[in-house]
Amino acid sequence: MLAILNSKKMIVNELIVSTSITMKLLKIKDASMIYHEIDQNRIYLRKWLPFVDSTRSVNDTLTFVKAIAEDVEHRQEIFTIWYQNEFAGLIGLKDFDFLNRKVEIGYWLIEKMTRKGIITQSVERIMTFLFEKMEINRIQIKCGVGNSASSAVPKRLGFEYEGIERQGERHRNKFIDLEIYSFLKENWK
Repeated sequence: MLAILNSKKMIVNELIVSTSITMKLLKIKDASMIYHEIDQNRIYLRKWLPFVDSTRSVNDTLTFVKAIAEDVEHRQEIFTIWYQNEFAGLIGLKDFDFLNRKVEIGYWLIEKMTRKGIITQSVERIMTFLFEKMEINRIQIKCGVGNSASSAVPKRLGFEYEGIERQGERHRNKFIDLEIYSFLKENWK
């Protein structure tokens, strides 16, 4: 595992979660596979993911992947999640604030990979890395109000519910409220 911390980017090529789960840094070559999985899971994913409707071709996904790879200003790291060597979804770190040592985690899985503990284990592994290697102090997760599968993850991991970000995310023609959860380093194992 290679890790680099600076004010622009954190680079981790791979994080081993368990014998069944691995997270790998998003690569341009992943775009076609990710698009295919989004397209195959479009109905399932579109309920909570605002980008699904605007992802209409491999080029849309390729544009997204290139933007992540080239954009050091917004400080994002996205990983593909692999379960038993099969693509399961994405998990990302966004809005790094190195001055205040905080970051947000976001995630999604294709439908057949749900209810296996993949996201809970992946978030816990990232938390360990962030607290122990990156000296992050605060991690937050935001979930759409009503997305009980997503909000179960921070609850299971002991995140504290902080409240509602009103109309925090745009989905198609409306804005939805987001539940905000946080975990502080002082409460880590």
